Amino acid sequence: MRWTSALAIYILFWSLSVFLVLPFGVRTTHEAGGDHVAGTAESSPHEFRPGLIARRVTIVATVLFVLFQLNYRYEWITAQTLTFFNLQEAPALR
Repeated sequence: MRWTSALAIYILFWSLSVFLVLPFGVRTTHEAGGDHVAGTAESSPHEFRPGLIARRVTIVATVLFVLFQLNYRYEWITAQTLTFFNLQEAPALR
């Protein structure tokens, strides 16, 4: 795999990981014991720490990408191992 393809796949894993990590560790102002600020949603986070979120997202994305690369290299799971594709019984195109 070329490095540009690997970089593109890593960016996809990173953007997916944002949605996986973002909901964890979020506390609302009510849960933190503070007063509600007028004009904000009651579900908005009390403190938004983008540095911590970026670090967590990078760790999750790196772990997922390493697993993907290992699977690509050693072919643990392929299209032929998945039974719902049924590739052996597919008729030939004419």
